[in-house]
This record gives sequence, structure tokens and C-alpha cells, in this order.
Amino acid sequence: MRTQVCIIGGGPSGLLLSQLLHRKGIDSVVLERKTKDYVLGRIRAGILETGMVELMREAGVGARMDRECFVHDGTVISVGDDQFEVNFRDLIGAHVVVYGQTEVTRDLYEAREAAGGKIVFNVEGVQIHGADSDAPYVTYTVDGAEQRIDCDFVAGCDGFHGVSRQTIPLTVRKEYEKVYPFGWLGILSETPPVHDELIYASSDRGFALCSMRNENLSRYYIQCSLSDSPNDWTDAAFWEELKRRIPSDMADRLVTGPSIEKSIAPLRSFVTEPMRWGRLFLCGDAAHIVPPTGAKGLNTAASDIHYLYHGLVRFYADGDSAGLDGYSQKALARIWKAERFSWWMTSLLHRFPDQSEFDIKMQQAEIAFLRGNKAAQIAMAENYVGLPY
Repeated sequence: MRTQVCIIGGGPSGLLLSQLLHRKGIDSVVLERKTKDYVLGRIRAGILETGMVELMREAGVGARMDRECFVHDGTVISVGDDQFEVNFRDLIGAHVVVYGQTEVTRDLYEAREAAGGKIVFNVEGVQIHGADSDAPYVTYTVDGAEQRIDCDFVAGCDGFHGVSRQTIPLTVRKEYEKVYPFGWLGILSETPPVHDELIYASSDRGFALCSMRNENLSRYYIQCSLSDSPNDWTDAAFWEELKRRIPSDMADRLVTGPSIEKSIAPLRSFVTEPMRWGRLFLCGDAAHIVPPTGAKGLNTAASDIHYLYHGLVRFYADGDSAGLDGYSQKALARIWKAERFSWWMTSLLHRFPDQSEFDIKMQQAEIAFLRGNKAAQIAMAENYVGLPY
């Protein structure tokens, strides 16, 4: 098989790249390790930055998002019963939207299928060959039969545990990582959200987040120990702990119900450099991970796709490789800023096992400064809605 761009990973970033390239007449094949149903069954965040929203529209898949998304003009930050709003629209004239990653992925699958896009599921043993040459190719097996794709470029959109990053030699690749000493226990429930904006809650019992997917589907999180298992937490225990961490007026009107999904996610900050090796380009979780506090995971993947897509279009339209040559440097410049913001949000709102009383006072002072300083709120708003590409 021959294609122009072989995309490894059939999640939202790989599908978005494939769809954007298709609309510019550039052929691609997407390889996915799991089934379509498995990919659509993954529960992920759903806060989209301005840039991600515009990319969805540019890809021709923004109609349902525009109809069904929830516009968020700001967010609420609380410490105990004390709470304040950071209003993005008032501060910088911008907003984010809530539209679940599952729905983003569903829209992209429908678009690729309608266009006759080539997506291969249940692939095993993917290997990237000749990435540092002018003739890369990818081998894999499906149903025990080995297959080969010759291509011009390989886009590694296969996540943290995928093969793409590992293909770059250790003599070239450098990795930076911070592992946080806690996780997030999250549940999904068919209940109305407790508030029309997200609530980021800091308490002496730990962090909590109140989010939503739609008017009848809520997503809640509490900071927990890495040694915990979802089975350690009954629904009743989760709701009681959440109520202890959010303002009492919110706790009083919280509607509880059975969880339809419950999981624990560890938190880490991770970046690999470079994000390009020869004709292999890393995108999204294959190159970087952020803690979910800053709502940057899917959005940082989108910025990678933006840079790579424009670089490929420029190459195929004009024979100009400048966009591809500058991909890693440009992508990483924005990624490190998103890493900083996510680290800052995480450090600001969580309780750490080794915190001293002085450290806690510093957290409280930082939150008080954010509450009372417009410039600090503007900086937060600019980062939260997304820095420009």
C-alpha cells in the first residue's frame, strides 16, 4: 500500500490530521490498535480551546459541536466556602466550550468514513522503518497477516505508550518528567451539573473539580492517593467526600446518583524533545503529557496538528519544507507554556504529602493574589482559553 502520510493512532488527533489533509487533497492512512467502539468508549475531558474549535470547523466537522456545545465564559475557584469567578469573557473577550472528546472523535470518524478515508483497526506489531531516510515505511499485522505502507511522512499520534516516540533513538531523544504524588478519582453520573461553570476547589482535604458533559451528564473528580483503587470508593463515599471539599452552598444543591463510569488517573507532566526525527513527527500524548488541571491534553494535541498540517500543506503545495523543518521547535515552544500553566494550576490547588505549613500559606497567598489582581486573572484567562498558535 502507498500513501502520502501514514498516521499511527486513530484517536482524535490522528483523525483530525487525516480529515484536514483530506480537505487539501493529501492522502493518508490511519492505523489504530483497537476497535472503533473501543476508541469511542474511552472517557476523556471535553474542554476545547478557541484554537481547537476553529480547527474542527476548518476540518468541516464543527456543525454538531456548534449546535450542542456548552459555552463557558469563565470558571469558579473556591477555598472552603470562599469562592470567586475568573470571567474570561469580561477579561479578554474569549471563552472555552464543553464538548466531550468522545463526541469530537465520533464526528471525525463519521467525516472520514463519509469521505472514504482509509482507517485500519486492530493493527498489531506496528514498526516504523527508515524514518531518517527519504523513503520511510510502516509494517504491521492484521489477522496475522503482515502489511506494509510506503509513505512520504509518518505522523505518530499513538499516545504515551505507542511505538512512535520509542522509534526515535535515545541518542537523539531527551525526556523530561514530573510525576505527581496523587491521582484523580473521577466519576460520570447522569445528573445535572451543580453549577453552570466549572468549579476548581481547593480544600484542606484535597482538590476537587466539578465539571459536566451536558445538562444531564456530570463529571466530578477528587484528589486521591495513588494507592487507591476505584473499588475502594463506593458511590456514597465519593459523594460525601466531594461535598466536604466544595463550598457548602454547592454541596447543598448537589444532585447525586449512581456512577456510570469510575476511574483513577495518575497525574504527570512529561515532554520529549525533539518532536521530529527525519520524516517522523510526534503529536499529542506521544510527545507530551499534562496533568488535567489546566484542561490542556486534547488542546495541546490540537496545536501540534495545526503546525504539522500547515507544514504538510506547504510542502505538497509549494515544495517548501520550512514548516516541517520548524515543526518541533514551534510546537515545543507552545507546549512548554501549556506545561507551565498545567503545573501551576496543579501546584496551586492540590495538597501535597510533603507540604509544610509555610507551603500551604504560600498557596493561600497565591490564590488570594489571583482573586484580587486583574492582571493575574487576565494571565490565567489567556492561558485557559488557549495561547495563539
